[in-house]
Amino acid sequence: MYLEYWGFERFPFDNVPDPDFFYLSRPHEEGLMRLSYAVERRKGCALLSGDIGCGKTTLSRVFLRRISGKKYDVALVANPCLGPKQFLQDVLYRFGVSRVPASKVEVLRVLNERLNENLEKKRETVLIVDEAQLLSRATLEEIRLLLNYQLSRRFLLTIFLLGQPELVEKIRRIRQMEQRVAIKYVLRPFRPEEIRDYIVFRQKQAGADRNVFGEGALEMIYEHSGGLPRSINNLCDLALLLGCARKDSRIEPEVIKEILDDGTIF
Repeated sequence: MYLEYWGFERFPFDNVPDPDFFYLSRPHEEGLMRLSYAVERRKGCALLSGDIGCGKTTLSRVFLRRISGKKYDVALVANPCLGPKQFLQDVLYRFGVSRVPASKVEVLRVLNERLNENLEKKRETVLIVDEAQLLSRATLEEIRLLLNYQLSRRFLLTIFLLGQPELVEKIRRIRQMEQRVAIKYVLRPFRPEEIRDYIVFRQKQAGADRNVFGEGALEMIYEHSGGLPRSINNLCDLALLLGCARKDSRIEPEVIKEILDDGTIF
């Protein structure tokens, strides 16, 4: 492909949630800070929302890396399209429970035992739900009830809900649930100067010793990506491929224009 041509050791713009390629922009740094605060202060429930491709999943993986270790017991539910009982069973499975009960009553009993066991061992119990906009109302109600696991001065479980903007409206319709969300944060797209730094950063992480994107190309990438990392990655990846095929020494606006004129990227 184009790795050798541009001097990369790895593909710099793969759309996978790889923490090694996580660019700590100001909005992402603030998002991480709020997630960390929620678990450290045992706030119960936190909501992180943002448009498709803004970096929510990658941010969650970076957060997972930060809270790994004996102090935390973490479950990540990445596909929440489940009914209430199935969701709770999946939560137990993600916590590493080998034999998940068939009945909801038993599932809740085992979960309660897990929470109290972690309390005794001074471990924080954390549940992360990605793509949470896909949760049904009934499952959201079940999540709200999980927040009843608490002592007089602290929650026994911290829940993070990550999802697209419609998640905010879905929670707003459940007043009791909205009142339980202690921290809310909207992850915004990159600004022009952040896009440049982001693209340069990912090239360096991939092993390059120079920025191969010209200023004009960077401006076009911002204009046509809306500042969303996923769209930026798609456009940059194709630009590097096309630039290699054209034997260009740098990615200039005409390369971006050719990709956009093709009409297959977005």
